[in-house]
Amino acid sequence: MGKRDRLSGNEAVAVAMRQINPDVVAAFPITPSTEVPQYFAAFANDGLVDTEFVPVESEHSAMSACIGAEAAGARTMTATSANGLAYMWEMLYIAASSRLPIVLAAVNRALSGPINIHNDHSDTMGARDSGWVQLYGETNQEAYDNFIMAVKIAEHPDVCLPVMDCYDGFITSHSVEVIELLDDQDVKNFVGEYKPKAYLNNPNGKVSMGPLDMPAYYFEHKRQQAEAMKNAKRVILEVSEEFYKLTGRKYGLFEEYKMEDAEVAIVLLNSTAGTAKAVVDELRSKGVKAGLIKIRVFRPFPVDEIVAALKGLKAVAVMDKADGFNGAGGPLFTDITSALYGKADVKVINYIYGLGGRDVRTDDIEVVYDELLKIAETGSVKSVYNYLGIKE
Repeated sequence: MGKRDRLSGNEAVAVAMRQINPDVVAAFPITPSTEVPQYFAAFANDGLVDTEFVPVESEHSAMSACIGAEAAGARTMTATSANGLAYMWEMLYIAASSRLPIVLAAVNRALSGPINIHNDHSDTMGARDSGWVQLYGETNQEAYDNFIMAVKIAEHPDVCLPVMDCYDGFITSHSVEVIELLDDQDVKNFVGEYKPKAYLNNPNGKVSMGPLDMPAYYFEHKRQQAEAMKNAKRVILEVSEEFYKLTGRKYGLFEEYKMEDAEVAIVLLNSTAGTAKAVVDELRSKGVKAGLIKIRVFRPFPVDEIVAALKGLKAVAVMDKADGFNGAGGPLFTDITSALYGKADVKVINYIYGLGGRDVRTDDIEVVYDELLKIAETGSVKSVYNYLGIKE
């Protein structure tokens, strides 16, 4: 049986890491992810894990060390945020293209400049097409659960891709909530023993890591990587179902909140979903058919499932906590509209919000639903690309 405990999101993820007991953790501190390796280093120092903890000189070195360890056959993990993730950029692509199932706690923080230590999603959104699976979590519980599931997803033979467990800096990472922890042995049984097929320290097989890939084969290797990402959608659902049987906590590709008869809905990521759900509840009490979709799996993007969920709605607002700087909308918005193109006739608008940690209150979310209700009534969209709560 599991137990309930009061933990911050970072501490919960560090506990999950301890329960998994990886072979190697290589990390460099950066706010607000610093607590994850800090807590874990204490576990290692106290002899609670068998892990080789590697304190490196930079985030680039952290991912480089993770790549080397994973390539050698070691189950490997790390954590970072914002500029730290950006400093890993080159190595993120190498980890993914080398098909190394590293797990990274990505604690979302605004990416400089100007320098800002507060939450938005510009860091992981910038890495969305690096070849990493991306899971997003609203609460401390989800950050903990996703981290455990990430190991099993990453290491599945049909995937073999690295996974980011993304959750909001300070809002989730430092806030304390009561969560349900699994027993240590249940976690160990769930993730199982790591048995890679190809690795450098395997005395019975030969493998090349990081070779020069000329035009004769590079394209095919990229196609294999793309197929692995497609496979990840099925594997995520399989692992989530196994986790549900163990814990009673149900996870899908996204969460549908009061969508059964919804006419208008918001689509968003992470902790803002809690604020938006309160607004949905208030609107429902007034007879308004409002709903919400919280994306959990952003890579691979659940195209067909999103279309099915949004088809038939009168108006949808996609809320992005990162700007796309493309003149057309944020990253989540452009993926949603791309999915809907030619498949569903839905009025969709975009709101960029909360950049650099700007507060998002229930009355801000009410503004979005008010606009959706006007669109649903008139069928007319005044502006597709919008900013919420900005001083202008």
